[in-house]
Amino acid sequence: MGATGLVVGTAAGLLPAGRAAGEDDGWARARRIAEQIAVASFPERDFDIRDFGAEAGGSADASAAIDRAIAACHSAGGGRVVVPAGTFACGPVHLKSNVNLHLLEGAELSFSTAPERYLPLVFTRWEGMELMNYSPLIYACDQENVAVTGLGTLQGNADDRTWWPWKGPHSEQHWELVAGQDQAPARALLERQTEAGVPVAERIHGEGSWLRPPMVQFYRCKRVLVEGVTIRNAPFWLIHPVLSEDVVVRGVTCSSHGPNSDGCNPESCRRVLIENCRFDTGDDCIAIKSGRNADGRRIAVPSEDILIRGCHMAAGHGGVVIGSEISGGVRHVYAEDCEMNSPELERALRIKTNSVRGGVLEHLHYRNIQVGRVKDVLVINFHYEEGDAGNFDPLVRDVQVSNLRVDEADRVFQVRGFARNPVRNLRLENVVVRRAASAGIVEHVQGLQARNVSINGKSWHNTTGQPA
Repeated sequence: MGATGLVVGTAAGLLPAGRAAGEDDGWARARRIAEQIAVASFPERDFDIRDFGAEAGGSADASAAIDRAIAACHSAGGGRVVVPAGTFACGPVHLKSNVNLHLLEGAELSFSTAPERYLPLVFTRWEGMELMNYSPLIYACDQENVAVTGLGTLQGNADDRTWWPWKGPHSEQHWELVAGQDQAPARALLERQTEAGVPVAERIHGEGSWLRPPMVQFYRCKRVLVEGVTIRNAPFWLIHPVLSEDVVVRGVTCSSHGPNSDGCNPESCRRVLIENCRFDTGDDCIAIKSGRNADGRRIAVPSEDILIRGCHMAAGHGGVVIGSEISGGVRHVYAEDCEMNSPELERALRIKTNSVRGGVLEHLHYRNIQVGRVKDVLVINFHYEEGDAGNFDPLVRDVQVSNLRVDEADRVFQVRGFARNPVRNLRLENVVVRRAASAGIVEHVQGLQARNVSINGKSWHNTTGQPA
């Protein structure tokens, strides 16, 4: 072990260095996820929102008509609630079991930016903490077999003057600051409420708290499908399934450059497939989560069996991310055949936690990743946000990266465990970084294997935190 706390070599439990990263590395499980996931399906029965009173044009509010169409579809045993071509103004949409909200090509649901439209408060989760808050723009709770599909657009209408100013002052601020509109006090209050064990029904937020609602949230749902749609200008996170099973997000375009504009954040979910999606976001493209601090430990449901494939990531804080609201743990994550490229993409593969979050993060596999321009290639950071300020050391183990190609990076590694609690069993195989200003740092890692790793044309097999 050197000055950085790095252990190089084969640790107990690691595969032999000569073994190829293939099915015996856990990818057989990824194949089973794709084969066994239960995909939502619906009767061939359509309910056109115009038949329930909706009018296109963007001036007349279609909310009541959409609600009537959803109720009729649900009562009939399910089908498609069809949004035809045209712009339809609306407030929150609450889905019911066996309902597929289907937007035809050229259709747009244009959501109100008036916060009062998202009352009454609903049971939801905000940055990994349960509370009563504004309704998500599209919301389903305790439903089964639900979907949002089609080639249309969900337009959240958030911008530098609406919704986004609630973030308050920030180093990346491009939104206007409005006196009195700042999420920070309510965020701190919610954290105190979770730490004190205040019942969720008594965590009343909404008006005056400035906690923005997510765009699309499925809470405690089964068989969820989001397919084909384009999501633009969300107030907060774009797609947020929570405590849900059998979730498929396919062929979706996520485009939103506001604060916390995460693309797809499965949280405490089981069996998730995210494939052939495009992300151009103001925060993480995909971020896997499982609850924040005390609430994550109280609920104690990990995210597991998640397969990400064939996705394209442009701008964002991270391409494929785990954390930081990860206190419930995560296991068996597989990401393959993805492309990432943007001067505004800060990190390609990212794991973020700390000793306040904690969590067991294990069996994380990445392969066949092509990166053009990125700032940091691989980040495993135990010092995120609060840093080493708690009593819940994270456990990160069995991380495998193979067949990763990067054209240009500012820094290759920011891998930082704790001296008392290192990252365990990190395996890098067939990793090529053509141009990098710095190799970065790898510290406090136990059981590192590096096979066929090169930076700037030179073989990389050990690190001291110095450039290659």
